[in-house]
Amino acid sequence: MAKMKFRLRALIVFILILSSVSANAAKIFIPMDADNQRNHLKAYGVAYAALKANITIDWLLNYKGGSFCMDDIESIERMCKLRGVSYEVISDAQYTGIINEISNPDFNGDIIKLEKAPKIAVYTPPNKEPWDDAVTLVLTYAEIPFDKVYDDEVLDDNLPKYDWLHLHHEDFTGQYGKFWAQYHNATWYQNDQHSAEVMAAKHGYKKVSQLKLAIAKKIRDFVAGGGYMFAMCSATDTYDIALAAEGVDICDVPFDGDPMDPNAQSKLDYTKSFAFKDFSLVTNPYEYEYSSIDNTIAHRPDLMKVDYFSLFTFSAKFDPVPSMLTQDHTTTIKGFMGQTTAFKKELLKSSVLVMGDNKMMNEARYIHGEFGKGTWTFYGGHDPEDYQHMIYDPPTDLSLHPNSPGYRLILNNVLFPAARKKPRKT
Repeated sequence: MAKMKFRLRALIVFILILSSVSANAAKIFIPMDADNQRNHLKAYGVAYAALKANITIDWLLNYKGGSFCMDDIESIERMCKLRGVSYEVISDAQYTGIINEISNPDFNGDIIKLEKAPKIAVYTPPNKEPWDDAVTLVLTYAEIPFDKVYDDEVLDDNLPKYDWLHLHHEDFTGQYGKFWAQYHNATWYQNDQHSAEVMAAKHGYKKVSQLKLAIAKKIRDFVAGGGYMFAMCSATDTYDIALAAEGVDICDVPFDGDPMDPNAQSKLDYTKSFAFKDFSLVTNPYEYEYSSIDNTIAHRPDLMKVDYFSLFTFSAKFDPVPSMLTQDHTTTIKGFMGQTTAFKKELLKSSVLVMGDNKMMNEARYIHGEFGKGTWTFYGGHDPEDYQHMIYDPPTDLSLHPNSPGYRLILNNVLFPAARKKPRKT
């Protein structure tokens, strides 16, 4: 009898201990809404660092701006404090309440597990300054590590080592950004042209356009094999133009030393491009434009105060991929120009998913699609916090824009490969 009482007391004590542990277990909750986060961009860096430390993260889609939650670990708390990232320590019971709220069929939200830090590469020339590109700038600010790769690495088949690839503002058509008319006497332009020609010769190509086509096809194979590709500004439309123009000379004398094919337009094969169809080439070498895809002409500095685009709201429980890519603390994003600013909707393939647009201008700003086992995302414009970034302009200081909704879209793409993918519901 005494033994039974002792065992009963021991069992009660054990249950009380378990209850106490359960009640005191804690989570780190990183809010991502407008009111409760001091530094949205650095928060992505904290999430990435947690993944590098093999800490699983719950990405709470559409809950307080796409918040993050993970087990309470002292090193992550310390990192949040050092980087100025707002966070809360909540109990398991509190987190269960959040889970229940998100699970409600009437709430447009979901919980996506982030499990492994993606390995990131940026395709960028070694002679370019980091501030020339918004992605390298925000990765550096958010303290997310990345490797730089260029033509040598791509042609040596190094891309499969990476999960996510960003294309620096490259001109894949071999026309050197079509800067010839204004800058052909500038030292930087001449150096860029010389470097590109040397690189082409090194790999056995007579023309830079042929080299860039080979690069574009390697990137296409990377995506087809399951890679995630992200591009901004001129790396979007010139990539597709290069694929569509395979085997066709679309470069005039200033760019490759001989005239372009007079029948180039009729020889384009739109089935080879990712996003665009039925576009017309801009063949004038003096014109700072590649094709009819871009809608930069509709944007002017005097329109800056009224230039916005809107993010689409997707059903998180049924369409988790676009929901992840559009997480933000606002659905209205300030517009910003670039060599390629926006994409005319009538030239998008039917398979393209528009995630952000300006309906008044009938243009898409943020688009996504699948190719093979992988995905691609195109984001129009040069710098989300510099309306009209010009050559020789100083770099954007992101410490002045820690809550930039336009830059958040870039970082959504960086974390996207870490997600445990769910089958699409029907």
